Amino acid sequence: MPLEFEIAPGRMIGGNHPCFFIAEIGQNHQGDINIAKQMIQVAKDAGADCAKFQKSELKFKFNKAALARPYNSPHSWGASYGEHKEFLEFSHEQYRELKAFADSVGIILGASGMDEKAVDFLDELGVPFFKVGSGDTNNIPYIENTAKKGRPMIISSGMQTMDTMRTVYNKVKPINNNFCILQCTSAYPLEPEIGRASCRERV
Repeated sequence: MPLEFEIAPGRMIGGNHPCFFIAEIGQNHQGDINIAKQMIQVAKDAGADCAKFQKSELKFKFNKAALARPYNSPHSWGASYGEHKEFLEFSHEQYRELKAFADSVGIILGASGMDEKAVDFLDELGVPFFKVGSGDTNNIPYIENTAKKGRPMIISSGMQTMDTMRTVYNKVKPINNNFCILQCTSAYPLEPEIGRASCRERV
């Protein structure tokens, strides 16, 4: 794992290079591509380097029972979990539209691939780097498959043990040296006293 590397064409991170700011949009666009574009523009106007989404291939990631499960919540966008997730999920063509928009305003479009098929699509889309969410960090086949794509990686450490992070490091390094570990505490909102930023010294 180098102390500095190119995260996107012409953009170095680490060392004495400027911080790389990622604006996390996730699925807060509520399934509306116009809202997503507005959020990309706001991220650009705020000075972020990257506007990041989350991409899933639902029928690959979830089985039929999970997708059919009733989803009774005031925040639900459908009667079942599958309908809810599908409402929030942009299609491949919509992602191409979002990337073209991001390119036009001068900001990097990024996304966490939430499963192997999503990573395949993001690779085809041409994202400059892969972001591995905390929930997938201990999925070693997923990690190895992503590393083999050859793009830089940002790997989150939320909910993981130090032993798991050592395993991830040892699995990724021989395949793809351009990666970094993002210290993450999976608590929302995060109270400062449990941030554990000092654990970076142990890593």
